[in-house]
Amino acid sequence: QVQLVESGGGFVQAGGSLRLSCAASGRTFSSYIMGWFRQAPGKEREFLATISRNGLRTYYVDSVKGRFTMSRDNAKNTVYLQMNRLKPEDTALYYCASKLYDGNLYYREEYDYWGQGTQVTVSS
Repeated sequence: QVQLVESGGGFVQAGGSLRLSCAASGRTFSSYIMGWFRQAPGKEREFLATISRNGLRTYYVDSVKGRFTMSRDNAKNTVYLQMNRLKPEDTALYYCASKLYDGNLYYREEYDYWGQGTQVTVSS
């Protein structure tokens, strides 16, 4: 099993920045594809970004491309989401997730393990 713990959320004004961290425990962290999702009240959980096992490939949805950067440090069993130029519509509970197998990387049903989430609130 894999355990994931997110941190780094908080309250920030529009235009500000936050860096989220997701610390993983379990066997062979480097074997897992990692993803970031978010869920705002009344909305479905939304895919944001994914990163390959070795960190060489990333993919972002258009709404965050150019503002958010995903990275991982396999030596520290940690994945990050750097969020810049935040907007009020970025307000949500942010989750990290992991998956072992290749396939559809962009939908929550494909991920095997989830953290508890960290809240990001962006004011205007």
